[in-house]
Amino acid sequence: MTFEQHATSFGAAADAYEHGRPGYPSAVVDWLLPDGARLVADVGAGTGKFTRTLVDRADEVVAVEPDAAMRARLSAVLPDVRALDGTGESIPLEDRTADAVTFAQAWHWVDPVRGAAEVARVLRPGGVLGLVWNVRDETRPWAQRLGQLMQQPEYRVPGSGAPVVGAPFDDGGHERFTWVHEQERPAFLDMVASRSYVIVLPDAERAALLDAVQRLLDDDPETAGRTTIPVAYTTHVHRYVRP
Repeated sequence: MTFEQHATSFGAAADAYEHGRPGYPSAVVDWLLPDGARLVADVGAGTGKFTRTLVDRADEVVAVEPDAAMRARLSAVLPDVRALDGTGESIPLEDRTADAVTFAQAWHWVDPVRGAAEVARVLRPGGVLGLVWNVRDETRPWAQRLGQLMQQPEYRVPGSGAPVVGAPFDDGGHERFTWVHEQERPAFLDMVASRSYVIVLPDAERAALLDAVQRLLDDDPETAGRTTIPVAYTTHVHRYVRP
């Protein structure tokens, strides 16, 4: 499968994405957004997982998402948010209109040079580019086994490392937030199923992977018999200011 096929795969699993993917701690937005933000664009918004964390922190939040199925799911959850067709390289906003542009679990799908130039176009001087990733903590034995089963990370997810960001952005700040997402078992399985590299698997291979994950949950003493699964995350947040 090509990079583009992975990048455009999510609409086929929009319901699993909405049901299974975690949200984000509110402290992320406290650290990220500039004071008095009027307009914030959440790009690569998916089903609005990060968008809903932003809606009470700015006068207006616009969601930008290229996949029609994901946009429809976002609009069903957040009917008062404008959901526009667009990408990180083509944001449907006027020049110098946004106080912040965010990419949660999305910048690794964007060309960093073209995307940075496009974000700089729509940001006001002093506006903020925010890049956010939830990364599973795999220090617990069962979580290590899960990581071994899933094997492949999403494309170019930087985790704690600095993401590649083009001009004019430089010397971004980085903060980490640790937290635990308690998920019911079906939602946990949807979290696994909503990964791009799982979505694009042949049906038999996808079913075999999900069966193996269920066996892990049944067998490991930390998860066996539990109706909810405690998934530890570190949310990495990178903040850049437009010169």
